[in-house]
Amino acid sequence: MILLQVNQLEKYYGADLILSNIKLELQTRDRVALVGRNGAGKSTLLKIIAGHLSHDGGEIIKPKDVTIGYLAQNTGLESNLSIWDEMLTVFESLRNMEKSLRQLEEQMSDPAVFQDNGKYEKILKEYDQLQVKFKEQGGYQYEADLRSILHGLNFHDSSIMISSLSGGQKTRLALGKLLLTKPDILILDEPTNHLDIDTLSWLEQYLQSYTGAILIVSHDRYFLDKVVTQVYEVSRRQIQKFIGNYSSYLEQKAANYERDLKLYEKQQQEVASLQDFIQRNLARASTTKRAQSRRKKLEKMELLDRPAGDEKSASFSFEIEKQSGNDVLTVDSLAVGYQGDKVSVNISFRAFRGESIALVGPNGIGKSTLLKTIIKKLPALAGSVQYGANLSIGYYDQEQAELTSNKRVLNELWDEWPLKSEKEIRTVLGNFLFSGDDVLKIVSTLSGGEKARLALAKLMLEKANVLILDEPTNHLDLDSKEVLENALIDYPGTILFVSHDRYFINRIATKVLELSKNGSTEYLGDYDYYLDKKLEQEELKALEAAETGKKPIQTEVQDKTSYQQDKESKKLERQRKRKLEEIEARIEELEEQIQAFEEQLCEPEVFQDHEKVLEINLKNEKAKAELEQLMEDWAELAE
Repeated sequence: MILLQVNQLEKYYGADLILSNIKLELQTRDRVALVGRNGAGKSTLLKIIAGHLSHDGGEIIKPKDVTIGYLAQNTGLESNLSIWDEMLTVFESLRNMEKSLRQLEEQMSDPAVFQDNGKYEKILKEYDQLQVKFKEQGGYQYEADLRSILHGLNFHDSSIMISSLSGGQKTRLALGKLLLTKPDILILDEPTNHLDIDTLSWLEQYLQSYTGAILIVSHDRYFLDKVVTQVYEVSRRQIQKFIGNYSSYLEQKAANYERDLKLYEKQQQEVASLQDFIQRNLARASTTKRAQSRRKKLEKMELLDRPAGDEKSASFSFEIEKQSGNDVLTVDSLAVGYQGDKVSVNISFRAFRGESIALVGPNGIGKSTLLKTIIKKLPALAGSVQYGANLSIGYYDQEQAELTSNKRVLNELWDEWPLKSEKEIRTVLGNFLFSGDDVLKIVSTLSGGEKARLALAKLMLEKANVLILDEPTNHLDLDSKEVLENALIDYPGTILFVSHDRYFINRIATKVLELSKNGSTEYLGDYDYYLDKKLEQEELKALEAAETGKKPIQTEVQDKTSYQQDKESKKLERQRKRKLEEIEARIEELEEQIQAFEEQLCEPEVFQDHEKVLEINLKNEKAKAELEQLMEDWAELAE
């Protein structure tokens, strides 16, 4: 069933056209992602569909009985009630029905009513009808649904007053209240903000089984891959639909661009050939008719536009000024917290040069606190942190707390690196998408995404050999995240970072450090490896619990491979993957060359020239021989 249609929608802000000819359709159980650059108009489109903004052209068609639930970015729930009482307001009609049922039960138990057959039958009929309605609308399970959602969103004490919660907790609660209303169309703008990894996993599972349609804007690629089955891209005021999850969308987009570029270039060659023939032969009496025929063909030809590539992305890399020693950090029995109040204790781990360590754990467990303790912004409450030789540490704060000055963007950088010329500073800022008058903006007025890019620009100029990053992908659009990932993958120093972006962790991490209240646990791999090991441990515990009365043969899964061996094997694995990518790129290049040679051999002016044919055949055979060898190499590496 079609729940909503958007046809040729337009939106202006003043004289500026923001959205043009937007077409979108939602059917029951559709799972749709809306993607695009920051500022492309995604949130604007969501607000228009939800009825919170007007539009200037086109139409939105929706049946009257279809309900829409909308959660804007960072919408906090404000209330003077407790969590439980506020959530119960969603079920006001059911609770009124429940009261009516109790009243009817009291009436039926009245002896006077019971003895009056006519009155009793009338009340009983009313009771039966109301009970059926109550059951159909979830009257017997709404409290269980409420508890399930509060538990999934990590609210374990529902008696807490909402007014005492943090901003992030109020945002999570607003999401929970919306989920309880179960609208036909669920519209979520950045729902993964303020969620830890466990809560994200729960939300993914919940949305996968949701009975209505879902329209989501999110920068969490792992989340989008798990949840959505369609992607609409908003770019240059237009919209384009792709079937599949986010990774599938990226592949299709790249393939479409390559195909359209080849068609455009082929047509351009044909146009140039026709124009050349017309120019050379139109004036000659013997060939003028052929030239006129080609001119008519050229006039009738529908010329293709050159396909638009990706919009400009940030462009940067992290370099180091000097190399650190092999031992970078040694953390021993560390306790972290604020004002003497310990949040996490007994944290121990080592960081070696070239490692990239992801710090994971639930919200409030002390991840950011640990980073601030390591960079000496907070004192250690117990234990120690030993620093290796020649360390220079660069720190990225998730809140960009230090970027609140009234300086211009240009001066924010130039004042710290005064020996650089204005051109050099502008070039750096240009690489982070601050161009023209953007560099004259006041820092305190920048958006979250702009502050994030400015903070990364400052970090890049520091050329530190250790990067400590607290949620570096927050506020970045999907393209900027990818650029950051590539820069960090190529970074020759050591990285310790906190992130809720599981896609980012998978690409960057060589080791995962899980933090708990009572210590830390190392997992020598990426995020997926960490999940697999956690699952193994849970299965082992379940097996031990099932074997009641038996002494478990093995009480703990231990990795017998030494740390250095594991590190070396991961290095070799990365080299293997890099080599595979290089071979695949060369195979694609050779296949295109061979296809081009085959097409040349079919051209009349070529196959009549025996020397040319021999030359192309030799090149073709050489390319085929190299291709065959590369295919063997690929098969060997891919095993």
